[in-house]
Amino acid sequence: MRLTRCQAALAAAITLNLLVLFYVSWLQHQPRNSRARGPRRASAAGPRVTVLVREFEAFDNAVPELVDSFLQQDPAQPLVVAADTLPYPPLALPRIPNVRLALLQPALDRPAAASRPETYVTTEFVALVPDGARAEAPGQLERMVEALRVGKARLVAAPVATANPARCLALNVSLREWTARYGAAPAAPRCDALDGDAVVLLRARDLFNLSAPLARPVGTSLFLQTSLRGWAVQLLDLTFAAARQPPLTTAHARWKAEREGRARRAALLRALGIRLVSWEGGRLEWFGCNKETTRCFGTVVGDTPAYLYEERWTPPCCLRALRETARYVVGVLEAAGVRYWLEGGSLLGAARHGDIIPWDYDVDLGIYLEDVGNCEQLRGAEAGSVVDERGFVWEKAVEGDFFRVQYSESNHLHVDLWPFYPRNGVMTKDTWLDHRQDVEFPEHFLQPLVPLPFAGFVAQAPNNYRRFLELKFGPGVIENPQYPNPALLSLTGSG
Repeated sequence: MRLTRCQAALAAAITLNLLVLFYVSWLQHQPRNSRARGPRRASAAGPRVTVLVREFEAFDNAVPELVDSFLQQDPAQPLVVAADTLPYPPLALPRIPNVRLALLQPALDRPAAASRPETYVTTEFVALVPDGARAEAPGQLERMVEALRVGKARLVAAPVATANPARCLALNVSLREWTARYGAAPAAPRCDALDGDAVVLLRARDLFNLSAPLARPVGTSLFLQTSLRGWAVQLLDLTFAAARQPPLTTAHARWKAEREGRARRAALLRALGIRLVSWEGGRLEWFGCNKETTRCFGTVVGDTPAYLYEERWTPPCCLRALRETARYVVGVLEAAGVRYWLEGGSLLGAARHGDIIPWDYDVDLGIYLEDVGNCEQLRGAEAGSVVDERGFVWEKAVEGDFFRVQYSESNHLHVDLWPFYPRNGVMTKDTWLDHRQDVEFPEHFLQPLVPLPFAGFVAQAPNNYRRFLELKFGPGVIENPQYPNPALLSLTGSG
């Protein structure tokens, strides 16, 4: 059978259509990244890193230049700019799918996932890029990824060529002591933290498993959390360029950024439970209570402050205030000729540490009742509360017949003064509280009193204070520390 010319043309058209349909079907079943053909190896494999921009000031920034610089290296680069609220003035960001603005503050008209930064990150790695940085050469992020894969550090970083490039620091965070201690890194370029401007890369799962992954300032919060977990950061021999038009070039912009940065940092450290930062070289920064604020903890129940249940000891700002108050009160008593001595847990702290017990929350002094009239402040406290010229508050305690000196009218950290008097050679008093150390004792422990270092000064203490303490607390009390109420909570955590 011979085909006509028309039949042959029809068969050819059908065959061509079948071939086209077969090719389209085959193409649709290929991985999307394999269809792309481009000059860059990273694009051919598909981006593995999301660039996340969090550290910038809305009022003055170079974020658009930062974003454009990464897109010039790879137009498919995922970029997320994260802000608490909608930046004003608005950011001039490209309106393309791989560039997204994430607003982290919850809003009534948005779902919960919209305020979680991990919603916007689908890559294995995240690069935290600070404002003022710029990608200048291709493959920088891929080099960081490879360094992270082959190295032992959980984070890698590359300095930014600004006026403040990153450098390595050692960092020790003690939650128990509410303290962060910075120092020189002994094994740089592998270190605990960075000071200065850097691009930091880590696995997305690591970042978003932190309790506060994008809290600001990002560098401070990130390294406090990672160093506490024992994660090291490696500073690479790789540098990102600085922005051609850097942010904060005017004096007013720098002043505003520094002011807001200090406020954010103080709020962050308080939120994370850091009350004292010790910097390389010994400089101290305090972020806890002071004379103008309330103290860092509330009413103590069962002799066991709330922070002990959090496996923390007394905040260092509170210990500092107690030391200051104790030194001041002792000075007033000595000048007035009032005989006093370290009592209870304060004497125990002096014998064991030469200081306040690290988990104690007040200072106790015994005084002779007959000497109260020698002190102007104590005479005034008999009639009502007295605020002296240094801002300390002298008053009669509401719990019984003893005196209390508070750090300030706002901050109720205090020293308790217990008036004792001799009766048949035994020291006694009129108010007894349900404390195991609250017992009578022979007056010969006070004849004479002896000097004992305490809280940075020398105070008076009972002679043979070891026997005095064992009378009050039991044998071996100096060598065997224990929380004040072991029935509620023990030092080993088994209470």
